[in-house]
Formats: sequence, structure tokens, C-alpha cells
Amino acid sequence: MPVTIRRATETDAPSLSRICLLTADAGNSSESLHDFGELPGLVYAVPYVNLPTTWAFVLVDESKAEPVVGYIVGSKDTRAYEEYASEHWWPAQAEKYQPSAMVREADMRYSALLRNMHTAPAANIAFSPAHMHINIMEEYRGQGWGRRLIATATDYLKGEGINRVWLGMDPRNASARKFYERLGFTGFEGSSPDDIGLTFE
Repeated sequence: MPVTIRRATETDAPSLSRICLLTADAGNSSESLHDFGELPGLVYAVPYVNLPTTWAFVLVDESKAEPVVGYIVGSKDTRAYEEYASEHWWPAQAEKYQPSAMVREADMRYSALLRNMHTAPAANIAFSPAHMHINIMEEYRGQGWGRRLIATATDYLKGEGINRVWLGMDPRNASARKFYERLGFTGFEGSSPDDIGLTFE
């Protein structure tokens, strides 16, 4: 079976969570950093198949026991996403993951984040209402799948009347920065060094 890209659904949430954990440490696995391995995904992946204004696509290799091997997710309206999540998503997660239960530093950090989730800077929203996250398993990197996932996402956003999207990078992930820059992502007015955006026709 060839590798394919399809729309993600809520049933893909466990796969998104797994991939997020296996790529959360600057593109590498963060399994050894967590007792609660679901936490990275609950912040950066799973909401995008559960909340309004979101969109998500997955990279699928049916020859694998775990066929979902990558994803691209985002929101077409970041402020609406933040507002809804602040009422309907983060409080429920914070209740499940109490600080008193956290021992490892990474778990403590995510538990604190659930109680004080960062919001996008005004400069990012001025550039575009839409943001995205992308993660691909290492075996599938360097084969053009990241480019195709981003093309799939931008085609979707164009259909929604949006011609820009931004993302935040882990500053430790130099290879990811090079990948994005090759695709035309750049800094924008008022952006931090780790926030970059793409304008497309």
C-alpha cells in the first residue's frame, strides 16, 4: 500500500498523541522524560481533532501496525480556538493532571501549562489568524512528505479564504528550521525568532 494523506478525525487522537510524544523533544522521542506520556499530545495535537475552528490531516502507511506516521494540524482562527479551549479544554485537562501528581520536570512543566496556557502574540495574529503544527516520524522524513502535508494544509486554508499561516518552532530543532525556510517560511513583522510564517497564493 502506498503512503497517503487523508483528513484526520477524532478517532485518530491516540495516533496523534503517540506521534507527538515520539517527536516532542526537538524532533526526537520524549518518552523518557514523562510519566504521563499523553501530556504533549493533549497540548499540541489532540485538541485539533476535538475543538471548533480546527483542521487536521494525517500521513498514513497501511503497511505498518501503527499506520498513522505523521500529521499536520492547526486552527483557521487562533483567537477563537484559544477562547474555546480556555473554557472547554484546558480546565478539564488541568483537573486530570494535578501538580501534586507530577514528579518529572517535563510533566510538571506541562501540568503548569494546562493551568496557564500561552496565547499567540498580537504580531502573529496580525500576520494570519491561522496557525499549524506538523510532526512526522523519523523514518518518513526527507522524502517529501512534510512538503506534501503542508501543501495539503495550504490548499485547505485557501479554500477557507486564508492565504497565510504561521507556526512556532523549538529553537533546538535546527533541521526543522532549515526545512521550513526551504519552503518559504520567514519571520514577519513583530515576530519572535522562533515564530515564522508562510504566505501562499
